[in-house]
Amino acid sequence: MPPRVSDVMTAAPETLPLDATLYEAARIMRDRGIGDVLVTYAGRLCGVVTDRDIVVRAVAESRDTSLTPLGDVCTAELATVRPEDDTGTAARLMCERAVRRLPVVDAQHRPVGIVSISDLAVANGDGGPLPVISKAPPNN
Repeated sequence: MPPRVSDVMTAAPETLPLDATLYEAARIMRDRGIGDVLVTYAGRLCGVVTDRDIVVRAVAESRDTSLTPLGDVCTAELATVRPEDDTGTAARLMCERAVRRLPVVDAQHRPVGIVSISDLAVANGDGGPLPVISKAPPNN
């Protein structure tokens, strides 16, 4: 039986409210050495913004990162998992959606963690769909 998502996820992910700026998100990413920040509204997950989103959807469009809210560039249609889901479920969802990270949410849709393809690779070994997911083109 595969381990549960809660066994391999990174707990307490970085979050910012929907109205925070891209500049704030970029500083957190730089300071924490991460590539994404979960976006919340009233404490509930409503999106994710990645370093790539900031570059492609903001900088390349000449948006002012100190004024542009996360809500203008974040990805809102998210696949998520629960802490009690097994890592096989997370791997299947990553493969289906061609994503490398999944937010982990509780029953109230509050972010409690994030699980990455590398977390699953460590938990499940090198076989299965993980090499295919790693080579998939990034999601826009």
